[in-house]
Amino acid sequence: MSQDKISVERHPFEPFLPEGARMLFLGSFPPQPHRWNMPFYYPNWQNDFWRIMGLIHFADKDHFCIPGEKRFNEALIRRFCADEGLAFYDTACEVRRLKNNASDAFLEVVTPTDIPALLKRIPSCHTLITTVGEWMEIAGQAGNDEAPGEGRAPLRFWRMPSSSRAYPLALEKKADYYRQLFPNN
Repeated sequence: MSQDKISVERHPFEPFLPEGARMLFLGSFPPQPHRWNMPFYYPNWQNDFWRIMGLIHFADKDHFCIPGEKRFNEALIRRFCADEGLAFYDTACEVRRLKNNASDAFLEVVTPTDIPALLKRIPSCHTLITTVGEWMEIAGQAGNDEAPGEGRAPLRFWRMPSSSRAYPLALEKKADYYRQLFPNN
């Protein structure tokens, strides 16, 4: 199938930018809706992001899981993120899926996210975290080469291993990497 015939998919979620957000997680793009177990970031049960956060913050990989179900507790996750100052969006607003999955390797970015505009909406943000391969480009787009803006400290940039189970690293090892973002935990 030619790229011209592959439909453009618009991001299904609004940016999650709680007041006082200190960290912005920029993923690539969510999986297709049939893979979601909640309409929020990292919605796929097979993705370990919320298990990583559970291990780091509560010493319990299942903290954000609904017992007896293969679903995450969206309300608990949203409260946690707002309380911790964690913001979420992705590096693309529109993509074409070149294969029937969410692998970064098979997503063609049609419309990239305007990261500076996103950061203006969360002036307390001091850390930008991504797992995508183009992280240097993202860091350049977010721009520490310009004045950080009124009231904004220079940004710290982190590239983390993917929280996808397709990435060959044990959950505990992934949590060790992510724990660096939260030195008090």
